[in-house]
Amino acid sequence: MDIQTSKLELVKMIVNIDNQKIIDKILSVLKSGQEDFWLELSDLEREEIEIGIKQLDAGQRIPLDDFLKKVS
Repeated sequence: MDIQTSKLELVKMIVNIDNQKIIDKILSVLKSGQEDFWLELSDLEREEIEIGIKQLDAGQRIPLDDFLKKVS
């Protein structure tokens, strides 16, 4: 089944739903797939990513093999 056929099938199924709880769950699932992962990160995780980006921008890089040795 191609994606367009799947979408049409999904629309048909949704149109026939009479249970508000099911509709709410579907909406929740669809909205969660559109959220920005950045918002799900902790403040510490965001800070560490920003530090890493600044280091890369400043040319502070190490070879992948060295990094893997360091973290393993």
